[in-house]
Amino acid sequence: MKAPTLREADPVPTGSSTNVLVVALGIAPIEVANGNVLVVAPALNSWLRRWASDDSRARCLAAARVRAYLEQLEPRGVHAEGRIGDSDPLLAIADALTTFRADEILIVADAGAVPRAEELALQARTRFSLPTSRAREPLSLAA
Repeated sequence: MKAPTLREADPVPTGSSTNVLVVALGIAPIEVANGNVLVVAPALNSWLRRWASDDSRARCLAAARVRAYLEQLEPRGVHAEGRIGDSDPLLAIADALTTFRADEILIVADAGAVPRAEELALQARTRFSLPTSRAREPLSLAA
């Protein structure tokens, strides 16, 4: 039986689009040129509400974050889709990566979630071996 041969991967075209996974812990302006975006908004919840299986408010707030990003990106011609993720942001990223082949991860947080976003960026970079960054300028939900 003949052994399989290895071949070089096809070169990536220079004008190819980038697949960006946006993890929406908050809302900030983001720039994605020539890319496809999947916005995942974890249904962030308090320990007590999670214990009581009360996630309706968390899912509603996550849906609002997804809508805000889609409204920000689609008018600029960026192909963007969104979904609500698990309450654990790291698990939400893992779930999203099963169906979306991301080239990079962008974590967006409002001012109150900055320490959490920094820790999440470090964990995501280590666990998923993808370039991971954090958006730094908060934008109000009404903008």
